[in-house]
Amino acid sequence: MQVISVVNQKGGVGKTTATVNLGHALARQGKRVMLLDFDPQGHLAACLGLFRLPPGGADRLLTGEGGLDDWAIAVSDWGRVVPCGDALAEFEQQDAGVQAMGNLRDAIDRAPPDVDYLVVDCPPSSGRLIVNAIVAADEVLIPVAGDYLSLTGLARLMLTIKRLQPVCRSEMRKWIFMNRFVARRRLSREVHEKVREHFPYSLLCGVVSEAAALAESAGTGRSIFDYRPRSKAATEFSALAEDLVYQRVVANEQETTSDVA
Repeated sequence: MQVISVVNQKGGVGKTTATVNLGHALARQGKRVMLLDFDPQGHLAACLGLFRLPPGGADRLLTGEGGLDDWAIAVSDWGRVVPCGDALAEFEQQDAGVQAMGNLRDAIDRAPPDVDYLVVDCPPSSGRLIVNAIVAADEVLIPVAGDYLSLTGLARLMLTIKRLQPVCRSEMRKWIFMNRFVARRRLSREVHEKVREHFPYSLLCGVVSEAAALAESAGTGRSIFDYRPRSKAATEFSALAEDLVYQRVVANEQETTSDVA
């Protein structure tokens, strides 16, 4: 099982939308997928059309109550989701020291679910929840929007990940992708070029464009593949999932172009 944590300390970059649609895209490739809502706001379940939830979920995992399968809820026919639970925010506020960094990893190891991918939707913060999500991950996926604040947040997040690497469960892979991208905006293109310049071996080839259909699909409680399967957004998320599975980054693309030239 691969654990992918969708992380960015900056809000508004589309983490929850990415978690839902990447999860469904992976399922469409034949992968068994489970999503984990690690944000106390609980938006992930709402984006999947789940509005009446049990009181427990990720919060109970962190206190050692059961495994992921015990709290998972079926999502249509393509996967399952573990909701955040009523007390997840309390975990963020507690001061439990270094030993609390591995609570999620311990929960996953204690009772791993029968899935290929566990995709974790993380809150826009830098507290214990983010630390737990990074420490538990095999891969960290970082959505970056087309603005300079995103670049600043990306640099800070990369430093956080580097500091946590010694206590992580494996040699974690770090992936970046441009989300909510608007090609006609010069600022979006400049940010993309900066990320390409500084992180060519982490930046995935595909981008996900800003699209009204993505916001609409979340409002209806469906993924883009259920809402508008032939849309540009659905095509882009399918390509993003392939980039992730086959580790297609812009550095490889540049090297191929150089070889041809």
